This record gives sequence, structure tokens and C-alpha cells, in this order.
Amino acid sequence: LSTPSLQIDILRDQASSYGVSAQAILNALRNAYSQNYAYLIKKDTDQYQVIVEVKDIERMKPDDLEKLYVRSSAGALGPIRAVASWKEVLGPQSVNHINQFPSVTIFFNLVPGAVIGDATKFVEKTAAETLPPTVSGALQGEAKVFQETISSLAILMIFAVFAMYVILGILYESYVHPITVLTALPVATVGGLATLLLFGQEASLYAYVGMFLLIGIVKKNGIMMIDFALQRMAEGLDRVAAVHEACVERFRPIMMTTFAALMGAVPLALGHGADGKSRQPLGLIIVGGLIVSQLITLYVTPALFLYLEAFQENVLDRYAFFRTHRQTCVKVEHHDGTPPPRPEPVLAGRES
Repeated sequence: LSTPSLQIDILRDQASSYGVSAQAILNALRNAYSQNYAYLIKKDTDQYQVIVEVKDIERMKPDDLEKLYVRSSAGALGPIRAVASWKEVLGPQSVNHINQFPSVTIFFNLVPGAVIGDATKFVEKTAAETLPPTVSGALQGEAKVFQETISSLAILMIFAVFAMYVILGILYESYVHPITVLTALPVATVGGLATLLLFGQEASLYAYVGMFLLIGIVKKNGIMMIDFALQRMAEGLDRVAAVHEACVERFRPIMMTTFAALMGAVPLALGHGADGKSRQPLGLIIVGGLIVSQLITLYVTPALFLYLEAFQENVLDRYAFFRTHRQTCVKVEHHDGTPPPRPEPVLAGRES
């Protein structure tokens, strides 16, 4: 910001009286100092660029500007000192622009233990209190990427949950049981964020990736249980017996898949390997979320299934739009316990 520079001011009133436009002055300066490409000479075997410039020895000092002449609209030549003034100043080596406005970039680094979210809030608050109305500030670089990523990830997570609800509603042909499956997601998210807070880790981009992985892993627990219960209800069992059998039969697969995912995330949570500290929030989110959600959903999901199934039967089934279309198979047996005889097959077609 303290590079010696030459500031040239156009004397517009004097230039107008002489019939010299500002563009003519700019063209004279460009042709003299900017090594302007003017023409291309083409030969049989080569090409030559014609560059217009003043000799190096004649543009070494600020006073050399007095040797330049500009042409007026009438075609007359006049010295540039008659329509412009200049002085030596200290200024930036280059003027950067953002959205066509001159800009200055201020860099900052984080001290150990600080998180980028707190730093960006502090910078925005200080800029709002310090900058005059004619100057605006905006985050750039890593801080801007972090700010945009956080806002977009929150919206993306909402759309992901909505997409899961729609897909589960199509599979179950129900409006309520997708809610039964998705109730594990808030518990898992709270458990993962509480684990980050407990270990003093920041909610970084890796942590958000861990949340997406966590909701996918946790959701399958509810799917395994609810899908099994709905199958038993379709075979004729009442909802209490169906969900009880689902809890008993699917307990081992649920625990096996949960512990497999949990143990796979333990090395990430411990922060081993190259750059392991940056990926540690991802592992902590998965491990903490799985532990908390597993302890709670094993009891909450079956109970919620019973309440929502009762709500489906007593309220929603009264309306055709919300009515479920599950088919129920009734198991028929004789009093002596023997199954009924199989019906004889009926063959249709031409007699042989």
C-alpha cells in the first residue's frame, strides 16, 4: 500500500477549452507507457507484432511526461502539461476490484482454539460498527465458502428428510409410518452434536457430512423394525403382537449393523492418521449419534408405532384420501389343527 506512484489528474476545464477529450489523453498515455499492441505484420514464414511505446530512456522520470503531446479535435498538437497535472504519491501497487468497485482485502488467521464461525461473526460485527456508509464489506475466501456451505447444507438436509418421507410413504402406502421411522433422526442429531460439545470440537464441514451419514444409518433401524411389523400385521396379527415380534426378531440385525458402523467410525473419532484432527468431528458425530439414538429408539420407535397405527385406524381410515391400502391375510385352520385342503387347479384350454 506504500508503493511510489505517479498520480495524473486531467484538467477537464482546460482540456475542454482546447478541444482535447479525456479519451485523447488516455490514448496518449497508453501508447507511451503500456506497450500497446497496435498491428500485426504477416510474412511468409513468420508474424511480427507492432508495439507502440516510448524509448526506455525517455520514460524513466516523472518529468518525462512533459515530452508528450496530445491531439485536439481540430487536429492541433499540444503539450500534455497544458491539460493534465501530476504528482508523486504513495499508493497500492495494484487496485483490485470486486463487482466493479475498488476493493482492499484484509486477511486474518485463527488463533489456536478458535473456530471460524466465531471469527466471521466478530469480523462482521466489527465491520458494521467501523465502516462508513460509503464502504461495504463482505467475506471472501475460506470464510465465504464456510458461510455459503453452512446455509446450503441446512437447506439440503431439510430436502433430504422430505425426500426420505416421500419415498417411505410410497413404500409403506401410509402417511404416518414414515414419521415413525424419521423420529430417530432428531435424537441422533442431538446426540451427535452433544458429543461434539462434550469433546470440544467444532461443527465443521466434516461434522455436517457426518450428520448426513448418521441419518442414513439410523433410519435403517426404524425401517427394519417397522417393515417387519407391517408384514406381521398383513398376516393377521394385531399391532401390539406384530411390533413385539418385530422388536424381538430384528433386535440382533439392528445391533449388528449399528455396532459395525460404530466400530468403523471409532478410528475417525480418535483422530488417527494424517490430518486426522480435521476428520475427528465426523467420527464423533457418528459414534455419539449412534449410541444415543440406539438407546432411545429401541424403546421409543415401537411405542410411537402403536400410537400412530391407532391414529391411522381410528382417524385417518375414515377418509378415503388418507386410508391405507394394506391387505390382510387371515390364517385358516381346522379345529383339529390340520390345514385346509388345497383347491384343485382349474385348467382352461383345448382338450388334448
